[in-house]
Amino acid sequence: MKDMTQTKSILKALAGETQATPPIWMMRQAGRYLPEYRATRAQAGDFLSLCYNPELAAEVTLQPIRRYGFDAAILFADILLVPQALGADLWFVTGEGPRLSTITSQGEFDALKPADAIHDTVAPVYETVRILSQELPAETTLIGFAGAPWTVATYMIAGRGTPDQGPAHALKAENRLVFEALMDRITEATIEYLSQQIEAGAEVIKIFDSWAGSLSGEDFQRYAVAPAKRITQEIKARHPGIPVIGFPREAGNGYVGFHAATGVDCVALDNSVSPDWAAQNVQVDGCVQGNLASSHMVTGGHALVDETRAIVAAFSKGPHIFNLGHGITPDADPENVSLMIETVRSWKP
Repeated sequence: MKDMTQTKSILKALAGETQATPPIWMMRQAGRYLPEYRATRAQAGDFLSLCYNPELAAEVTLQPIRRYGFDAAILFADILLVPQALGADLWFVTGEGPRLSTITSQGEFDALKPADAIHDTVAPVYETVRILSQELPAETTLIGFAGAPWTVATYMIAGRGTPDQGPAHALKAENRLVFEALMDRITEATIEYLSQQIEAGAEVIKIFDSWAGSLSGEDFQRYAVAPAKRITQEIKARHPGIPVIGFPREAGNGYVGFHAATGVDCVALDNSVSPDWAAQNVQVDGCVQGNLASSHMVTGGHALVDETRAIVAAFSKGPHIFNLGHGITPDADPENVSLMIETVRSWKP
């Protein structure tokens, strides 16, 4: 990897550097809150067609960079492309979200493809990365990503998102062999997928464990920490110098020690933990990312400014990437994003 740590603020933070002004990007920054995104998605026809059209996927990735000048662009794709590449049926129901064919038995698991057979299906994603690596401004970091095995497994087992990940917990309890085989297959495929993103030009990768908070105790260690460690170690072995961001959302006390337990360079934080607590308990081990409540992007005003300043102040003594605690929502006001960025970049101690 070309060494850009002296010029790219995101890479400086991930290398452990404390900066007077934290770099900033936003989860789901390419999304439905932007009119230009909605226009491009309409041009694509549907969500999956947009994900698999490299030119249009690159375009929506670039839109928030042009509008806001974020310090990083994150590849536009979806965490469920990996299950589809493994052989699961995937479709999206308008207004309701994704649907997949389910994996709950040995026979259904046996029908999946091996991990190294995913590349033909997701080849357009790698092409999107190649386009972005050429078209992004020189100072903008390109982030690739994948869903964490537990989170991806919850969708593959239930066939959809669920409020409590109950079907995955049930399979884990009732058929541990199939559950763990599925976790292993997803982990192996994720390593392959992320490695190819890096080969195509991604400079950082992020592992989204959106449902990590539903794991507790030994299950959290076994199914959130251990897969993140395995992916991180393998990625770093294949691609020395590539930073990794881990996001075990709603992990609570599980955030403590997550850097050391997994080897990630940065821990992304949701907004259920306070920045003061996280500075004392998580940032002491390395870079943190977060953690403004995404609701502020809807409501704006003084509360947005005050909370943004409080987060920047709390994390100002160590490496920090400013971000939301979860993805921006479709009802957000684009003007509030501008206000957030202006507040971060004008902050003084």
